[in-house]
Amino acid sequence: MRTARFTLDPAFTVAQVNPRLFGSFVEHLGRCVYTGIYEPGHEHADEAGLRTDVLELVRELGTTVIRYPGGNFVSGYKWEDSVGPVEDRPARLDLAWRTTEPNRFGLSEYIAFLRKLGPQAEPMMALNLGTRGVAEAIELQEYANHPSGTARSDLRIEHGDKDPFGIRLWCLGNEMDGPWQTGHKTAEEYGRVAAETARAMRQIDPDVELVACGSSNQAMPTFAEWEAKVLAETYDLVDHISLHAYYQEHDGDRDSFLASAVDMESFIENVVATCDHVGARLKSPKKINLSFDEWNVWYQSRSRSEVAALDWPQTPRLLEDVYSVTDAVVFGSLLIALLRHADRVTVACLAQLVNVIAPIMTEPGGPAWRQTTFYPFAAASKYGRGEVLDVRVSGPTYDTRRHGTADLLHATAVRAEDGTLTVFAVNRSQTESLPLEVALNGLELDGVIEHSTLSDTDPEACNTLAEPERVVPHAGTGTSLEAGTLKATLEPLSWNVIRLA
Repeated sequence: MRTARFTLDPAFTVAQVNPRLFGSFVEHLGRCVYTGIYEPGHEHADEAGLRTDVLELVRELGTTVIRYPGGNFVSGYKWEDSVGPVEDRPARLDLAWRTTEPNRFGLSEYIAFLRKLGPQAEPMMALNLGTRGVAEAIELQEYANHPSGTARSDLRIEHGDKDPFGIRLWCLGNEMDGPWQTGHKTAEEYGRVAAETARAMRQIDPDVELVACGSSNQAMPTFAEWEAKVLAETYDLVDHISLHAYYQEHDGDRDSFLASAVDMESFIENVVATCDHVGARLKSPKKINLSFDEWNVWYQSRSRSEVAALDWPQTPRLLEDVYSVTDAVVFGSLLIALLRHADRVTVACLAQLVNVIAPIMTEPGGPAWRQTTFYPFAAASKYGRGEVLDVRVSGPTYDTRRHGTADLLHATAVRAEDGTLTVFAVNRSQTESLPLEVALNGLELDGVIEHSTLSDTDPEACNTLAEPERVVPHAGTGTSLEAGTLKATLEPLSWNVIRLA
């Protein structure tokens, strides 16, 4: 195998990483909430019904901002149903997932969950602009954030929450370009309601941060045109535009699956180009940032039949993909793609947090455990804080059916404030180890702290209730720093974290 190479120099950087890049997502879907983060009566449940074993894993995962309550769920959501005494809350049909929502976990419980996670956990609230609009959005904003002295803020206090929730980051709807969305709109229709909602919310608080809906994925027939029309209405009113992308292996084409990040990077760069074109047309110095607030490996082809067969049950097992080592390597590559674009991707949310296409799994009344995808996310969140250095790979490539020619090495590097350097790298070869050489210019580094590898001789190996630690990271071997050059060998089909002091 030919050696893959790149050069790192502190003079050539991408951006400081925004901690919000390590966000996640809690939707009222399947068992994400009920028997996921919330299970009164469980042996590990606290006085509020939150599972403390799950709280510990979420802290270990290192999630920051957590988006809520959807997702497709939000386009039928009535926030009033989710507040006040639990026994008085109504059950409602959820059209998005053909289930019945009991509203036992609501807005107050979500904020309490975040506060128990710690100060790094920030709310990101999605608004229903599908079946509702401007009035309901500002009513929710008043209830959540106004200190006191108005009908809705005093109602929050009456419900037991004296302190405002302090929600700064709001999504103006969800996937409104999608025909599957309850209340689906054209770009012109959505742009107008998003603009009017943004104006009203800024009248209450000029400093709120707002995310406009971008395209649900790059394959949408209205992609780019949608962004251009929406931003023409909202450019001066919003801070971010959203991107959503999910990837899976199609028809045994693993080579293409392993190169999924090629599509993700293309998606990001195309949205940036569209945003900047609108800004140029408006002669605005402002830059719109990107909120990649749904991303993951998700086997959607399996999920459609699951949902179609439902007859309005409460909290069924839905979208509970079990992730293999191969899935985790692709997942790690998607994290690398986000870090490589940290100059414009300033929010990102792994969808979702528990049970539903998630890094954490639970069994009702039983244990919680880490999926294979847990490990790349936890490592990126822990060691991916700092300044992203520019990485230009030179090395072996391979051909894929879906994404053209791709590098076998996918990599980025982050330099922390104390000078510690972390290289994140994926070897996409399914059969061969990949020699790596990194020239380190102008970086005062003393040696290798560790080389952690996630790989397995069985590419289908996964963690399950029966074998929760079948796949865990292990130490790489033969990694060295000599005369300003990092040398390593990356195992076949592997995610790697190399830390230098």
